[in-house]
Amino acid sequence: MNTPVEPQFDRYARSYRDLHKDSIRASGEEPDYFAAYKIAYLADELRKGPGPVEPQDILDFGCGIGNSIPHLAKAFPDARVHGLDVSSESIEMARTGNPQASFGVIGEQLPLPDSSMDVAMAACVYHHIPPAERAHWTRELHRVLKPGGRMFIFEHNPLNPMTQKVVRDCPFDDDAILLPRKESLSLLSEAGFSEPRVDYIVFFPKFLALLRPTEKYLSRLPLGAQYVACARA
Repeated sequence: MNTPVEPQFDRYARSYRDLHKDSIRASGEEPDYFAAYKIAYLADELRKGPGPVEPQDILDFGCGIGNSIPHLAKAFPDARVHGLDVSSESIEMARTGNPQASFGVIGEQLPLPDSSMDVAMAACVYHHIPPAERAHWTRELHRVLKPGGRMFIFEHNPLNPMTQKVVRDCPFDDDAILLPRKESLSLLSEAGFSEPRVDYIVFFPKFLALLRPTEKYLSRLPLGAQYVACARA
């Protein structure tokens, strides 16, 4: 199994934060807002149950430089957080900034035992995975999750024009192939996950922040800048 995105993200590791910030300027938000948003969604879903409300082991698949790790640690202070990525440069930065978590570099498989994780998340990772390899990595995520464990795939919504522009203008997205919701759901089902579903998220930029409390009522509308595909192992 090849890992062709490794050289690209090694190249961008040191400048990733600034490039990301520049690419989302139109939203009025910092990258941290979107990282926190995803973890808040994940935590809320776990509270709804069934399953582990307080997971012991959480996997951040494709963790990059570790943007989500502090938010996971804050939301789940008793959990062990594991960050994995194909980019060794990114992992080195993530490890330096987040000594409380464990990190590893992905090879042809995930360097984790079977049925070892309670929760796994992939935050805007799949659009960087070559389409022919997506099924393999989804099966790997199913393998490392405990029975009943929860999977969350956060992805850009290819139906949203602003999302299309952000991806088109972002240097480290030059290899991106966006996934429609149907593909994400199929990947989960074919890998053995149950109860797959999609919620649309991130509807309003900062200047419309007063409307954000309504987003939970809009999750079925394919208008959000991103979506999350959830399932159970």
